Amino acid sequence: MARILIAGCGYIGKALGVSLLADGVPFVGLTRSEEGAEMLRQQGWEAFAADIGDPLTCQRLAQCLPDLEAIIHCAASGKGGTEADYARVYRDGCQNLLTAFPRARLFFTSSTSVYPQIDGSLITEASEAEPKRGNGQILRAAENLVIGGGGTVLRLGGIYGPGRSVLLRNFLEGKSTIDTREQPPATPDGRWINQIHQADVVGAARFLMSQTKERIAGQWFNLTDSRPLTQREVYSHFAEKFSRPLPPSAVPDETRKRGWSHKRVSNAKLRGIGWEPRYPDYFTAMANDAELVPSILAQLS
Repeated sequence: MARILIAGCGYIGKALGVSLLADGVPFVGLTRSEEGAEMLRQQGWEAFAADIGDPLTCQRLAQCLPDLEAIIHCAASGKGGTEADYARVYRDGCQNLLTAFPRARLFFTSSTSVYPQIDGSLITEASEAEPKRGNGQILRAAENLVIGGGGTVLRLGGIYGPGRSVLLRNFLEGKSTIDTREQPPATPDGRWINQIHQADVVGAARFLMSQTKERIAGQWFNLTDSRPLTQREVYSHFAEKFSRPLPPSAVPDETRKRGWSHKRVSNAKLRGIGWEPRYPDYFTAMANDAELVPSILAQLS
């Protein structure tokens, strides 16, 4: 019987499933569409199509999967998702999974965007996490449901990896700027960037699922590279590697939909219980992940 349910088989969920499949760990993938589920079945997965935002659907799913040990909620609301989309996938999805599978441990992939700080400060799990915008507030509501149900929350930085790197792609397309804020706290080197490699999200999820419930239940963990970088550091590295000019400085748009932040998110708590990232920073990933840079260049050709 399947022990793990992957709710959402996108960039993270699919990579997690590939990892579990390679190790012979029984699991089930959950997608929104039957077409998506069938594609996974053709790759050797056990998969179902279900809407976690619908409580009755989750109850029916629970009848098919009575012996689950763990659920990882890594579903996404989709690009341009409204607050209603966020609420349905994240808040309602978490509540429905908790209700339908009361004996399974729930792991929820949230975001470091719940930290609203713009002062460049070092952020730990004890730092204020009171987002100002609606989507962030919905994520916090979902987190609180998970924590209250004895689950575990992973607060992810910006995800990158093969086929995905917003920073590198924007730089190569000439869209990047260094967010230079003159008023206190000033940002002469641009804002701090907090990222996490796809492989390290998968590794951290599997590490946490291997821990006893008593050790991690009801806790938050920041999941980021070990070394935050400033925009200037990143773009200077890109400029040298690709023989391109450094992006211009620009006043940041602090009213943009996803908000604007300037903070250094620490992963020390997760590392303190034994996890270590494969790629401690973005530059290490560029040098050692053979697919990262070529996959982004291929998107531009």
